[in-house]
Amino acid sequence: MSEQVVFTPNDFQGSDAERINAAVNAAAEARGRVVIPRDNHAQDGHREIWLLDSAILVHSNTTLELNNCHIKLSDRCRDNMIRSANCGLGITEIEPMQRIRIYGVGDAVLEGADLPRATGDSGKALGLNTRATDAGTAGESKQQSTTMGHKRRCSYGTDAEVADESQISDWRNIGILMAFVEDFSISNLTIRESHCWAISLERCAHGTLRDLDFASTGVKMIDGTEQEILNQDGIDLRIGCHDILIENITGYSGDDLIALTALGSPDSVAGALASTQVSGGIGRSDGCDDIRNVIIRNVRGYSAGACSIIRLLNSSGLKLHGVLIDGLVDTAPPGKQSRAAVRLGDYRYGTGNPPVGDARAIIVTNISSRARQAILIGGSLCDSVIHNVISHGVDSQAVTIESDEVVVRDVTMTNIVSCADEQ
Repeated sequence: MSEQVVFTPNDFQGSDAERINAAVNAAAEARGRVVIPRDNHAQDGHREIWLLDSAILVHSNTTLELNNCHIKLSDRCRDNMIRSANCGLGITEIEPMQRIRIYGVGDAVLEGADLPRATGDSGKALGLNTRATDAGTAGESKQQSTTMGHKRRCSYGTDAEVADESQISDWRNIGILMAFVEDFSISNLTIRESHCWAISLERCAHGTLRDLDFASTGVKMIDGTEQEILNQDGIDLRIGCHDILIENITGYSGDDLIALTALGSPDSVAGALASTQVSGGIGRSDGCDDIRNVIIRNVRGYSAGACSIIRLLNSSGLKLHGVLIDGLVDTAPPGKQSRAAVRLGDYRYGTGNPPVGDARAIIVTNISSRARQAILIGGSLCDSVIHNVISHGVDSQAVTIESDEVVVRDVTMTNIVSCADEQ
């Protein structure tokens, strides 16, 4: 078997993003491999960082190796770090892609901008003073903006109040974004200070996410002021994802560390802005947009933003089933307690509590939690198993059913232990 042809951006001219994309395009045509090395032989001099003004666009049959390199979004960039090339602004018909490999060798780092133009998900507006305190109000209040007729909490962005720039956050804030991709893997990367979700997959299948480390806190010091960077999830599996393995996940996130969210949005159109879902939110029929057949194992981390370490959520008629969560160790330090180690559903979210049976066949096992709730059941759940759970945080509970509106049916719970750590 002949060896793959190797392409490096150092063989091409232009900006860092242009050179990387030229290497990706050449490799796609030759079925070769792209290697981004530590040393950047830029036209303005050698350096050990790659600055992106726009996203790296990957195609079918792409192998992208980040070899001990540091890739960072520039302050000019309002785009993803990496995106599957089949989706983006104005692309309303997304053609499926196959066989995409993105992996790090050694210390491979992806990092957000020093002064991000936009952060947060599409429920947020941009602000420049996100920790503002209203006069006459005791304590701290969050900056809000009334944009497009809706009152929204603000997330930091230098595009705030800039004419002709969208004041609503959108899918461009996501770190690695792929849609309609089958047979993929993303591995051995560290993602720091993402502008929104570090990795988001939409309608992707038969893939692996492994050996990934996250470092985001939900806040960032900018010009001596602490600003909010909202919705910094680690991994998000969105609508229609199935047959995916997530394993060996470490670190901390400003929001949920791992989230599976089957949420429809009839008003969301593929390729449009003002949404965090690039492939649109109109659900396909016959269960195609359900989230199913997902394994999550060996997670060691916490939510620095006091959210959930692992969250499962479905609404709008979409279902979530066939999920195994096996092995979670809550590593939160004192003063950084997560809301929940595992949160199953939320009856207040989207179109409300889904019918019994929409979330089913879920196994949660081998959980060591320091969170306020080890297992928080916030939506109807049936035909599932919760096993081997120990809750040992301060003022913590092992299993909590959030409301009388939540229906729990045929859920087996065994080996549940609640104890307090020694102070």
